Amino acid sequence: MKYAFSTLGVPGMPMSHVVRLANATGYDGVELRAHPEEPVHPGIGVEERADVVERFDGAGVRILAVAGYARVAAPGEDEPVHEELRGLLALARDLGAPYVRVFPGGGDEQSQEEADATAARRLGLAAETAADLGVRILLETHDSHRTGAAAARVLGPVGHKNVGALWDVMHTWLGGEAPAAAHAVLAPHLGYTQVKDIASADDTTPVALGAGVLPLDECVGLLDDDAWVCWEYEKRWYPQAPDLPGMLAAGREYVERLRG
Repeated sequence: MKYAFSTLGVPGMPMSHVVRLANATGYDGVELRAHPEEPVHPGIGVEERADVVERFDGAGVRILAVAGYARVAAPGEDEPVHEELRGLLALARDLGAPYVRVFPGGGDEQSQEEADATAARRLGLAAETAADLGVRILLETHDSHRTGAAAARVLGPVGHKNVGALWDVMHTWLGGEAPAAAHAVLAPHLGYTQVKDIASADDTTPVALGAGVLPLDECVGLLDDDAWVCWEYEKRWYPQAPDLPGMLAAGREYVERLRG
């Protein structure tokens, strides 16, 4: 199994520090939050992209994914979403990242069927661009499509190898879906898995892996031996939470123990 952490847990940290942190704590890769608040996002230029690649390659750390914020089920015109996706895919290609993360983002003014159809249409079109660039788009179990069953309603009709799923184990659990049920429908599409832990169903403040209520043992036990597991610690949204760097090594060791 290979281990990564998300830069959502270290908001604004320079890439040089991120690389050193990954090496020091035994992580194989990093998921880069692609937002203008962060050092890496679609608006950076060619030289900046090359510098990021050089830093990661020199340290032997993989850029696992570009975690974007495109909302593929959102109501409205398609073109702004396609433009955002093209920018994320080009960034991933330039960084050598195999995956781009997107959200569903369906709105309350849509029916379930409309949101599913919108997301499938947009992902189906973007799949060809992704294939040309050698990148895979992953729809995260999140917001309007937080369960595996909901994500599969979109991914099944798309039916393209360059479009898959990102399993956020918190959202499927909060959606009332058992780990085995979530994994069963996501497995044919699965790119990688985000693990985390939270205080309770009513308090999603992040805590150290194993210190909360999520059934991480069940989730991790379902994954293949060569799977990527990424710790998404939501420090950006919970600034009062303890800092991530001091917990990273213990978090990786905890997941390793779950594998036996």
